[in-house]
Amino acid sequence: MKPKSSHSSHHSFLHQSLENLLNPSDKLYKLANRIPWDEFEESFLSLYSDEGRPAKPIRLMVGLLLLKQIETLSDEVVVERWVQNPYYQYFCGEIEFQWSFQLIQVSWFIFVNA
Repeated sequence: MKPKSSHSSHHSFLHQSLENLLNPSDKLYKLANRIPWDEFEESFLSLYSDEGRPAKPIRLMVGLLLLKQIETLSDEVVVERWVQNPYYQYFCGEIEFQWSFQLIQVSWFIFVNA
């Protein structure tokens, strides 16, 4: 099933957004705002079906793949660091800090190895 857009205006009443908490001069913060994420979404959207289980956001998948390459990390380590690092989460399109990785790792490994 096609993924939901990673652009969500839904903010929690109790939590501040990552954008307001992070240092705007950080290299990943700057890079996240320079990448044309919409172009990735448009390019990959045709590869998804309208049926089946909902897919994870394309920005999350592409962002993890980019972080893996930029930082020279293994699949397991990039996922581990994503949970620990709010800059990684912001880079991948999260609005608020996530305490766990909601992506089923099998999906991530299939995406990476496709």
